[in-house]
Amino acid sequence: MSLDTLKSAVPDFAKDLKLNLGSVIGNQSTLSQQQLWGTVLSCAIAARSPRVLRELEPEAKAALTPEAYAAAKSAAAIMAMNNVFYRTRHLLSDPEYGTLRAGLRMNVIGNPGVEKVDFELWSLAVSAINGCGQCLDSHEQVLRKAGVDRETVQEAFKIASVIQAVAVTLDAEAVLASE
Repeated sequence: MSLDTLKSAVPDFAKDLKLNLGSVIGNQSTLSQQQLWGTVLSCAIAARSPRVLRELEPEAKAALTPEAYAAAKSAAAIMAMNNVFYRTRHLLSDPEYGTLRAGLRMNVIGNPGVEKVDFELWSLAVSAINGCGQCLDSHEQVLRKAGVDRETVQEAFKIASVIQAVAVTLDAEAVLASE
């Protein structure tokens, strides 16, 4: 199982996705190996596609230290919670919800076990998949204050967009093939 296997599974009608998958995860990425594969793993988890996760996880695990592997999974987990909570609070028309204490544990954000910038990048990418504007803004601001350029931030959400699109496409094809 691998990136190549995943690319070969993408149907011809989605050729752009196949090409984009190769470019955002391949040699054209400007991210460090840890940033790249942590983003890939956290996004593969967030995309909720068993096939995509099965294909990408072994390469991510091989490319990451055990600490980074655990941190990427932690980013996907904590953002699954935070993205729902903060997106809902933001979407409610009553602004008083924004003044209430969240009361949710988020300790991993303060001590993720890897460079804070990498964890923030992964959290931003997962937030892109989950569609939480408040979390996107928050993580982007932390990254920019840490000196991360816009191109690097965009690289993370490009990976998120391609992984999500491949997941949707392959899962839809699997459903259609089973009918």
